[in-house]
Amino acid sequence: MLKPVRTTQIGFSLLLCLLMGLAVACDSRSTAAPDAVSKAQSNDAMNDSKKPTQDELRSKLDPLQFAVTQQCGTEPPFRNAYWDNHKPGIYVDVVSGKPLFSSLDKFDSGSGWPSFTKPLEDKQVVEKKDSSHGMVRTEVRSKEADSHLGHVFDDGPGPNGLRYCINSASMRFIPVEKMAEEGYGAYLEPFVKAGLIKADAQGGTASPSAASSQKTETALFAGGCFWGMEEILRKIPGVIQTAVGYTGGNVPNPTYKQVCTGRTGHAEAVRITFDPSKITYEQLLGYFFRMHDPTTLNQQHNDIGTQYRSAIFYTTDEQRQAAEKVKAQVDKSGKWKRPVVTEIAKAGEFYMAEDYHQKYLVKDPHGYNCHVLRD
Repeated sequence: MLKPVRTTQIGFSLLLCLLMGLAVACDSRSTAAPDAVSKAQSNDAMNDSKKPTQDELRSKLDPLQFAVTQQCGTEPPFRNAYWDNHKPGIYVDVVSGKPLFSSLDKFDSGSGWPSFTKPLEDKQVVEKKDSSHGMVRTEVRSKEADSHLGHVFDDGPGPNGLRYCINSASMRFIPVEKMAEEGYGAYLEPFVKAGLIKADAQGGTASPSAASSQKTETALFAGGCFWGMEEILRKIPGVIQTAVGYTGGNVPNPTYKQVCTGRTGHAEAVRITFDPSKITYEQLLGYFFRMHDPTTLNQQHNDIGTQYRSAIFYTTDEQRQAAEKVKAQVDKSGKWKRPVVTEIAKAGEFYMAEDYHQKYLVKDPHGYNCHVLRD
């Protein structure tokens, strides 16, 4: 069954950008990590506050980076390098290399742009009153290079209630394991405290050579339309990343149109990457059984067909045992009047769904959704 397509409801921040005519057309480079500042330039920039000339900037920035940082442009939401970046590290000014924001303060605002609760260092950013276009806002610029970064709003989740809405094109991301190598070792301590990197043997300063990769596990669940499932799963503490796709069938690289026929054998599924130190597989299963009706094998509300079946695709024998255990517990709990019929099957190939399906309800908050997290 094809889902109804509704007109995307544009968020307030995006609407402002469209009204002001600031949106810059997205070229093929806008979704790649900005790399205009090389490692050598980054190290030099830490000690050199001289702003390059406009000609110099045009030669080392791509058109989108130049338009954003020098002409107060705005990149497209959801089609930029860092809006959905979950890796640990810091974000630096693409022009000067000065540190601006940390992944430790980054959150998913649903706006389609990278959002932070605060700057890494207050002294590296400048807030200016922006009275253009008949409204008053607060613009955020980098101090040393005077780059336009974005705007700050008072609807954030942190203790200060702020949301720094920043263009990806104005920044370059430095992953935590590269920070010392690129001259940003002084900013590693918070990542050590967060357990994302280990301190060296001499006891104090952090070393990227001692970095420990975060232990993660993967879960694969199917329970009706993957839009609604992902919207719930991505917000669960301990979940690092989610992706929607197709699995459990016999057709390689299926399209959404093919899966909707019900003849590929695939189910709409969500692949969840999670941190087992923060949430266990059994706990994830608990959420899974609360977000859909596990007593209707091939139907969730108006969605009917094998592609909407209730299924757990296990990747290890431990996951299989946990799935069987939790399924039995749910079946005996009395919360459902009919027997739980969720399929438990060994995971096969997972095929990513088309881009417009990924985090669909973030892009269109009023889109089709038949999932709710029950008590």
